[in-house]
Amino acid sequence: MAEMTALQKKWAEEREQTAKAEEEEQSLDPKNMDQSVIDRIPKPTGWRLVVLPFRPPKKTKSGIYLAEQAVEKQQVATVCGYVVDVGPLAYRDTEKFPDGAWCEKGDWIVFARYAGARINIEGGEIRILNDDEVLARVKDPDDLVHMV
Repeated sequence: MAEMTALQKKWAEEREQTAKAEEEEQSLDPKNMDQSVIDRIPKPTGWRLVVLPFRPPKKTKSGIYLAEQAVEKQQVATVCGYVVDVGPLAYRDTEKFPDGAWCEKGDWIVFARYAGARINIEGGEIRILNDDEVLARVKDPDDLVHMV
């Protein structure tokens, strides 16, 4: 096999740098979170839930990279999130929740756009919601269209 030219080497380095940057950005992706990241996220008290808002991909299915500003706008406008933790009193009120919990740890949920407290942490944002602010459960957040 022929040796790579200088231009090919440069392209290979750029691809590696892009892959590393994408890896780092996924630090708050529920699929990639390890226990050390989960341990640093605040623990909910009372009837609250800690939710990690859905982070839209930076690259479209057709391979087009979106501007950082467009991705941030989508993330702020998202109404879908991953339940990281549930407070000890969440869904315990049998009069309010006669059919049991509306969601549990590990579920993807839909919530109102301005619901909950937004807290910025290293690598992204989390939200702390009340247990009754959950509107629905979804299997996959990619099934929803996230628009501003």
